[in-house]
Amino acid sequence: MTDPVKTPRTLQALPNLIFASRWLQLPLYLGLILAQGIYVFHFWVELVHLIEAAFGNKDALAALVKSIGYKESFDVTSLNETIIMLVVLALIDVVMISNLLIMVIVGGYETFVSRMNLESHPDQPEWLSHVNASVLKVKLATAIIGISSIHLLKTFINAANYSEQVLMWQTIIHVVFLLSAMAIAVTDRLMARPTSDAH
Repeated sequence: MTDPVKTPRTLQALPNLIFASRWLQLPLYLGLILAQGIYVFHFWVELVHLIEAAFGNKDALAALVKSIGYKESFDVTSLNETIIMLVVLALIDVVMISNLLIMVIVGGYETFVSRMNLESHPDQPEWLSHVNASVLKVKLATAIIGISSIHLLKTFINAANYSEQVLMWQTIIHVVFLLSAMAIAVTDRLMARPTSDAH
């Protein structure tokens, strides 16, 4: 009886090297954490400006009006409902993008780099218990639709400052995001069906 053919040691090293290359993604996730910190800083700058403007600070009001792209035929001397709504939507937009970053950082690291072993941790996110590449794709697509919806709502509230072409293209792009997310969800469900049937 012949001995089974053994894989040469040089060939074993190559798969190990390729598998270890997943750690090259670690600096990317660390960079996203830094980007998350910048978003937190931006959120508080805008929130402080909003609070200061509410108490009559003209410089803070001017900074808000400039940041949201709000324009009127007359000088804005105080907060109005539209400005407050646009600023709040901008803050919500920052929060949703921050949520997207968390999903990419935590879910991507867990899926593609290494296990975090959070099963017994009381603060483990519910969605992380069953995360995989397919679930992550659908959640990211859903998050992008939410962010696009906020942007579209901001544009419609401030529609007087945008051309019809900009409004049309933003709407078309949002619809494309919706259709793409639906296609991803349907594709994942079709791919998962044989597995569920087998059980």
